Amino acid sequence: MQEYLWDGIKRDRLVWLGDMHPEVSVINTVFGYNEVVPKSLDLIRDRTPTTEWMNGISSYSMWWVIIQEDWYMHHGDLSYLQAQQSYLAGLLKRLATFIGPDGAEKLNGMRFLDWPTYEDKVAVHEGLQAMMLLTMQSGQRMAQYLGDNELQEICSQAIAKLKRHVPQTSGRKSPAALLSLAELRNASETAEKILIPGGPKDLSTFYGFYVLNALAKADQTDAGLDMIDRYWGGMLDVGATTFWEGFDLDWTVNSGRIDELVPPGKKDIHGDFGEHCYIGFRHSLCHGWAGGPTAWLSRHVLGVQPMAPGCSKLSIDPRPVPRGLSNAYRI
Repeated sequence: MQEYLWDGIKRDRLVWLGDMHPEVSVINTVFGYNEVVPKSLDLIRDRTPTTEWMNGISSYSMWWVIIQEDWYMHHGDLSYLQAQQSYLAGLLKRLATFIGPDGAEKLNGMRFLDWPTYEDKVAVHEGLQAMMLLTMQSGQRMAQYLGDNELQEICSQAIAKLKRHVPQTSGRKSPAALLSLAELRNASETAEKILIPGGPKDLSTFYGFYVLNALAKADQTDAGLDMIDRYWGGMLDVGATTFWEGFDLDWTVNSGRIDELVPPGKKDIHGDFGEHCYIGFRHSLCHGWAGGPTAWLSRHVLGVQPMAPGCSKLSIDPRPVPRGLSNAYRI
């Protein structure tokens, strides 16, 4: 949070819109209003015409829409939302053109959810289908706040079309969580069959946030706490003081700690792992998209969520959990 929301500090130092959703969720619950959020949202908006995707990734343009609603719900700045109306309408109208006659998304550009699912086309389609529905639902609500009846109708028609298509399952946690949150799949069944089995396996530091949210939707808060303890706690156990861009518990096997010189015969948990854009020492060890548990604890354990713009109406529903974390989900 330095002037803008920077990501990939060791590499590009850019504003990445998908990363911003968990980051802004954390800022809203920890810091409240901070000018780096609208500055970052506006920077990418001004550099990306609605004929292109933010950061070249279709889902990242959708995250821009969802962040706008989250920001408005927390801070209630209608004048700021009104300043987005033209761009918001153009983007949502363009997104609506990428829905096929059968209701399936047909997005172009880089098709991306998170790195573990990047090469799994079935999983990516699942996630983008859910993202499209969540985005149109968010757009419809903002159109209502803005009094834009035309945009509201465009979003309403898109929602109806998207609900016709429920993708085949890949069995992957990231898209399953989004489908649950979009109510394209039953939350309890998804949690029991896909999200809970294997514990933190197939989790990513980015989409782990949405897995946690889907577990809370299924009333499985203790399973979410257990995943936080084991997965994010796994980073802390090897000396992390900030959460990382990517992480797999398997990396900890026969590896040294991050805060010590690597002992002979041990793996370097920083330099020997990673994939895609973060192989070896390119791996960011302070990555905002991994901060989701902070916002999740506020929403689903403390239980505080805005129910009307500017937090003028709040839901306060604490979820007490037993002392100590349950072992029921350990495999």
